[in-house]
Amino acid sequence: MGSLDSHKYTKSPPSWPGVSLSDLPKSNIFTSSLPADAKFPTPASSHKASHDELGPRQIRNALFTYVRPEEKEEPQLLGVSRRAMKDIGIKEGEEEIELFKDVAAGNKIFWDEEKQAGVYPWAQCYGGWQFGNWAGQLGDGRAISLFESTNPDTKVRYEIQLKGGGVTPYSRFADGKAVLRSSVREFVASEALNALNIPSTRALALTLTPHTKVRRETIEPGAIVTRFAQSWLRIGTFDIMRARGDRDLIRKTATYLAENIFGGWSNLPFKAFTSDDTTSPQLVQNRFAHLYRHIVRLNALTVAKWQAYAFTNGVLNTDNTSLMGLSLDFGPFAFLDNFDPNYTPNHDDHMLRYSYKNQPSVIWWNLVRLGESLGELIGAGDRVDEEDFRTKGVSEDWTEELIERAESIISQTGDEYKAVFLEEYTRLMRLRLGLTTSKESDFKELFSELLDTLEALELDFNHFFRRLSSINLSEIDTPEQRKDVAAHFFHSEGISALGVSDVEARERVAIWLEAWRARILSESPSEEFNNDEEKSRQTRMKAVNPNFIPRGWVLDEIIKSLSPPGFSTPAISYGQASGRPNGVSANEKQAVPRPDTTMLEYVMSMVEEPFRDEWEDRGVPKSVTERWCGDVPRLGRGLMCSCSS
Repeated sequence: MGSLDSHKYTKSPPSWPGVSLSDLPKSNIFTSSLPADAKFPTPASSHKASHDELGPRQIRNALFTYVRPEEKEEPQLLGVSRRAMKDIGIKEGEEEIELFKDVAAGNKIFWDEEKQAGVYPWAQCYGGWQFGNWAGQLGDGRAISLFESTNPDTKVRYEIQLKGGGVTPYSRFADGKAVLRSSVREFVASEALNALNIPSTRALALTLTPHTKVRRETIEPGAIVTRFAQSWLRIGTFDIMRARGDRDLIRKTATYLAENIFGGWSNLPFKAFTSDDTTSPQLVQNRFAHLYRHIVRLNALTVAKWQAYAFTNGVLNTDNTSLMGLSLDFGPFAFLDNFDPNYTPNHDDHMLRYSYKNQPSVIWWNLVRLGESLGELIGAGDRVDEEDFRTKGVSEDWTEELIERAESIISQTGDEYKAVFLEEYTRLMRLRLGLTTSKESDFKELFSELLDTLEALELDFNHFFRRLSSINLSEIDTPEQRKDVAAHFFHSEGISALGVSDVEARERVAIWLEAWRARILSESPSEEFNNDEEKSRQTRMKAVNPNFIPRGWVLDEIIKSLSPPGFSTPAISYGQASGRPNGVSANEKQAVPRPDTTMLEYVMSMVEEPFRDEWEDRGVPKSVTERWCGDVPRLGRGLMCSCSS
C-alpha cells in the first residue's frame, strides 16, 4: 500500500460506465458566452504572452482572462476521488495514464496551437466583501479552469479547474500557488460534504508539486487540487460589476446564469410570496426577481445543512458564496467537535463574524449584497425589457418606484430565506433524531434543549447523534438506566466542563433522554416498545448520522504523512509557524521521494461512505477506524488555522 500506481482498494465498489479523458465531451460555453479581458481577447493572444505579461492588473468589462497553467516539474499524483470520476464520467483506471496525471498537474491543456482549436484555460474576474469590508477586485488568483466537461450518461456539465495552477491577472500580490496542507484539506472536505449530501464543489485529484517551495508562515511544499463544479460563479462576480457601474454586464451575466447554469428561465421554480398581492406594484416580479429568489433558496438550504451537521466554513466572504448554493473555497473550515456556537476555525476572525452560530445571518448579509447588485433589474418589474431602460437606465421620475419595488422584494425574500432555512434545518434534525413526524414542540423541547445540554457539558456534537443511533429504548426505560447511559456520550476523560460534576451531567442528559424516548414512543401505533420499529429507527438514524467526519486532527495526520522530507510541517490548526524547513534553502532543488499515500487512501475510503460501521472490506484497518471515529484527543478539539493557503 502507499502508491497510487500499485494500490487497489480491497473489495472496491463496482466499476462504473465512463469514457477516457480524451473522449470526455469538452466545451467552453462560459468563455464563448461572456466577454473576455480586452488585452487578451483570444486564446492565441494569451498563448503568445509570457507569464509575466499575464500577471496581476485590474481587469474591466470582462468576466475572465485566458491564461494557461504554469508547468510543474516532476509532479506526483497522490490521490483521486473515485466518486468524482464516476460523476464526471471518466472511466475507472484512467487515473493511471500519463494524460490524466499531466492534466491534473497543469502540464496539458486541450487546445491546439497549430490548429487554433480546442478549449483554452481561463481565470475568472470577481470582487468581494471580506469581513464586511469592500476588497475591490479579487478573482481567481491561483485557480485556472481547464474546460467544461459533460458526463455522457447523466448529461451534467461541470467546469474542471486547477487550484494552485499559477499566477493570473487576479493574483494581486500572491504567487498563484497552493500549499500541500490546504490542498489536502480541500480535497478531503469537498468529497466529505458531498457524501453527507451537503451541496459542495468537488475534488477530482490531488497532485504534489515537489519542486515548488511555497512561502507562507513557513516554507511549505506546493500542491494542486483538480476540482469541479457546475459553476464557479459567486456573489462576488456581481459585486465587482456593481462597484464599477457595469449594468450591461450584470444583465448579461444574470442571463447567462439563468439560461446556461440553471437550465433556462422557465426552469426557475416560481412561487408567489405568501403575502403576495398581485395588484401591488411593489411586488410585481420579473424573471430577475425569480432568479434572485432561486439563488437565495439554494443558499438557505445549504446553510441549514451546515448547521445541522455543524460544518463551519470559516471565511464566508461574498467571493466565497456560491450562486448555486455550493460550499465553496475551503480555507480554515472545520466540523465542530464539542458543541460551541461561538466557535470559528479561523484564528484571524477575532470578532467571530464567521462563527458557527453566525453563518445563517452572514449568508443572508451576502445575499443582500447580491440583491443590491441585481436591484435595478429586480426593481424594474415588467418594464425590465423596455428599450429606454436597457440603453439609458432609470429615468428620474421612475427611480423611487424602482427602489421601492426592489427593497420590497429583497425584504420579502429575506422572510423566505428564514422560512426555507428553518424548514430544512428542522427536517434534518428530526431525521438525525430518528423522528418520522413533526411536532411544533420539537424545536424547543428536543432541538434547543439538546444543543443547550451539549454546550453546557462540552459534549461532541456529531458523536452524540451517532451514539444515540445505537441506543435501545429498553436501555433508557428508567431514570437510573438513563443516568447510566448518559455516560455513553461523555469524553473518555469524563466531563470537562468547568463547574459541572459527573452526577449533574448524568442527570441533565437523562432528562433529555427521557423526553426523546417519549417522543419516539409517541410515533409508535401502540406507544410501546416494538423491536422491529426499534431496528428500523436505528437503521434510519445511522443512515443520516455519520460515523466518520474529517476532523482537523485527522487531517493534520494526513498532511504530515504526505509532507516530503526536508519540509517542516506547520502546526496549521493551532495557527503556529514552525520556522524554515530543516536544511533546505528556498532555491535548493532536491530529488523528492514519493510520499506514502496510505493514510490518504484510508481517509478517502471513509469519506466516500461515512455512514458505515466499519471499512475493513475497503482495506482500512480496524485500529485506524476506531481511532479516527473515536473520542477526539483533548488537544485536538476545537482546532483553528489561518486563511493562509
